[in-house]
Amino acid sequence: MPEPTKSNANNRGASRGPGRSPRRVRPASTDGPEGSLEKSGGSELSEKVVFINRSAKVVKGGRRFSFSALVVAGDKQGHVGVGLGKAVEVSEAIRKGGEMAKQHMVSVSLRDATIPHEIFCHYGGAKVLLRPASPGTGIIAGPKVRAVLESAGIKDVLTKSLGSNNPSNVVKATLAGLRQLRLREDVYRCRGLEIKVRPAPAPAPAAVPAPAPTPAPDLNPNPNPAVADNTPSPAPEAGSAPATA
Repeated sequence: MPEPTKSNANNRGASRGPGRSPRRVRPASTDGPEGSLEKSGGSELSEKVVFINRSAKVVKGGRRFSFSALVVAGDKQGHVGVGLGKAVEVSEAIRKGGEMAKQHMVSVSLRDATIPHEIFCHYGGAKVLLRPASPGTGIIAGPKVRAVLESAGIKDVLTKSLGSNNPSNVVKATLAGLRQLRLREDVYRCRGLEIKVRPAPAPAPAAVPAPAPTPAPDLNPNPNPAVADNTPSPAPEAGSAPATA
């Protein structure tokens, strides 16, 4: 029996009998250590899974489960995005969420390793307060807000989550606050103003030691005027009249 040629082997799925559609070719999977990071402009994108939710649908034969994954992606250089993927399997939901987050990335204005100014933002019932911090403070935030801030490249910030604890609303509120950040240079440029550069302060002159004060002359020979002088007066001479008052 002759062996099937390569052309016949490739077209084997094209004709699957009457009434059957051709077999679909599954795309290459991006899961694993090689597909978890993508390079965009020389920077690696990191993905963080914030929350995985499971939902069930009751059918005649039982229950059907589906999963949704909330994923945050960013390059830690001022670009971050959020995506929500849904699928029957957890791995597929995470993959869809990661792709959606990479497609909807936005740029964030940063000042060194922190944010330029304080911002209060809300989304739905979630409210998030972000404040800049001095170097070495770190990220003071919960797990949901921390995932967004770390993906954006922020290292020093103070945060407080107020209101709802819904992961989706908290993440979107944080992202909305980061999008509202503006640098002073950008604001001046939009208003058509020039940024005045402050001159460096002149160094302070060297301090000249003050001369020591000269002591005042002592006009009172008695060092303690409050104490009366008890020195006995000399006795009067004989034959002299006594002194009258």
